[in-house]
Amino acid sequence: MTHAMRETRAGDRLRSAAAGLSAAVVGVGVAELVAAIVEPAASPFAVIGGGLIDLAPAWAKDTAIALFGTGDKIALITGIALVLAVVAAGAGILELRRSGLGATILGGLGALAVVAAMIRPGAGPFAWLPGIVAGVVAVVALRLLIRRLRPIAGLRPDGVDRRRFLVWTAGAAAVGVATLIVGNVARGATRSIDAVRSALQLPKAASAAPPVPAGADLDIPGLAPVVTPNAEFYRIDTALIVPRIDPADWSLRIHGMVDREVVISWDELLALPMQEADVTLACVSNTVGGDLIGNARWLGHPVRELLARAGVSADADMVLSTSADGFTASTPLEALIDDRDALFAIGMNGEPLPMEHGFPVRMVVPGLYGYVSATKWVTQLEVTRFDRATAYWTTRGWSDHGPIKLQSRIDVPRGGGSVEPGETVIAGMAWQQHVGVDGVEVRIDGGDWQRAELADAISTDTWVQWRLPWTAQSGRHTLECRAIGADGKTQTDQPAAPAPDGAQGWHRVEVSVA
Repeated sequence: MTHAMRETRAGDRLRSAAAGLSAAVVGVGVAELVAAIVEPAASPFAVIGGGLIDLAPAWAKDTAIALFGTGDKIALITGIALVLAVVAAGAGILELRRSGLGATILGGLGALAVVAAMIRPGAGPFAWLPGIVAGVVAVVALRLLIRRLRPIAGLRPDGVDRRRFLVWTAGAAAVGVATLIVGNVARGATRSIDAVRSALQLPKAASAAPPVPAGADLDIPGLAPVVTPNAEFYRIDTALIVPRIDPADWSLRIHGMVDREVVISWDELLALPMQEADVTLACVSNTVGGDLIGNARWLGHPVRELLARAGVSADADMVLSTSADGFTASTPLEALIDDRDALFAIGMNGEPLPMEHGFPVRMVVPGLYGYVSATKWVTQLEVTRFDRATAYWTTRGWSDHGPIKLQSRIDVPRGGGSVEPGETVIAGMAWQQHVGVDGVEVRIDGGDWQRAELADAISTDTWVQWRLPWTAQSGRHTLECRAIGADGKTQTDQPAAPAPDGAQGWHRVEVSVA
């Protein structure tokens, strides 16, 4: 084979790969537009990504969160797009070699999107449509583009036809990108939930929380604020596309092992007495020293009141809560009916819940990791037993109870950072919700433990700031911290990974003084 022939074949492969990629782009773009109009939750990216999240083992979830943190969903969508691009390019090459082969691959991807959409919890009557559209449009576009490429590949004319083919390929891709953009705009335009949320006036709390103590925030640069702004509050969930629920369409159903089923609407919930509570939420995937934790003032109605209305069976020991997107959590019944501030929350730091944090209603339960308690977009509570039902993450090997472990971390100075010699401060956070923190100790370079100063705690359900003055001397130093709970127990030094029931161990940072 001559050099010219090899170059020509390489050019043909490149053009056919471009055809496959353009066909996929236009298919996905049109499908996303259709989804935005008729069934937003059936977006091909959302249903395939959601399926991958559901199938992912616990170690894969931990790895994704460790690598990307709260950007794990963006990373997943990017990964899906890259895989789709490679498969689509390959389909274009195969279609040029053998008619129908590449089209079958793209059609199969559309069928996969249909199946993924149909098996998702709460699938609507048109959940199948975006996947069908994606497959059909991609197949038609690929066949048309390859049909235009075949004469060029076989006859080798001058560059005019090749340029014309590139125009067609680029045009198809442009149409796909344009429809993708229009779809995203349409998704917002067809759902005016943002406007509904913005216009919502939260009811006044019948039981208001006391003001945050003046000494609760030490006001140290680099130290996390004691109250986390909504925009900075961590977000870990399984929803690739945030559910957008009109409060007028929302309802909560309480059923299972109860004397009577209770169904309550949004208006009925708002008419009930509201309570404020300061509660720190933490993700079970939070590593030692991690930032998947935040504190907010929540407004909501006590969960125990609605459970009492339903009449809970004496044999029940668990409540299985269900989100609008199908996520489930297994919460020990005791944590929902005792005197802690377990709420159906509608407000967060003085405003309606942000969309990504569960608008219009979510659960907040002090003392438990979020995966067994903090269900966003909650729509159902089934009173049941641990030996009869399992939840989303417990079926994947995680503990079914998830009590918060005693933890502390060093925020200042940052690990790997440097400070100037002289008088400075070591500071951080400590927490064990619904138990409380009695003290924090710090050790420098393996020396004696020194008692740190605790800020005023808002409550036993929130984290607390701490600080220790330090005369920093030149060199490299190792700083460690451990907390002492209000129950007298000291934070363990035995390390453990987040799975299956939360990380543990002392937080240790290395700093340079120069």
